[in-house]
Amino acid sequence: MNSPILQLLVLAGIAIFLILRLKNVLGTREGFEKPPVQKVPEKSAPRRDFEVIEGGPDRDITDHATEGSAAADALAQMKRVEPSFNVSEFLGGARGAYEMILMGFERGDMADIKPFLSDDVYASFAEVVEAREAQGLKIEADFIGIREMALVDAEFENNVAEISVKFVGELTSVVRDSSGEIVEGKLNEIKRQKDVWTFARKMGTDDPNWQLVATGE
Repeated sequence: MNSPILQLLVLAGIAIFLILRLKNVLGTREGFEKPPVQKVPEKSAPRRDFEVIEGGPDRDITDHATEGSAAADALAQMKRVEPSFNVSEFLGGARGAYEMILMGFERGDMADIKPFLSDDVYASFAEVVEAREAQGLKIEADFIGIREMALVDAEFENNVAEISVKFVGELTSVVRDSSGEIVEGKLNEIKRQKDVWTFARKMGTDDPNWQLVATGE
């Protein structure tokens, strides 16, 4: 066998060997195969154009007192001493107390409202009621409702809270003498009663009751 043919056979054998080796490494592909899918890098979370501010204004306070005012600061101190204290809930209670105390005073039912009055306020109210009774006068009154109500001031010192509230109530009221004749007012005539009442309470105690400590207009 001549040399060129021998060289050709050797080269053919080497080529077959390389093909078999390549097939073992890559495996066999049959038919149409999708091109390899490139991995798409995960998108980072969208950047927010705002920041969450911790410790923002307490709406329970700023809904009733100007932010940064002395009254707002006093209300905040009350909440620090007694975290369960809520301004809106207090005003709801003050609304009910106003009707109860006002009607108790108008009708002379002092015993019913005494627990909700300070000693000074009770003494002042009782003096007026006793003077009416001494003159034989009697008041007939019906409470219609509260037309306006707003927190006007708040103070906090030595854990004693004082909150002043403005009320504009509506009621009917007539004064009768000992014979039953009307000497003041008209039946079914609605009149407005304007008051600024100050309620006080020692915060952080087990007693949840507020007392009326001052009255004015």
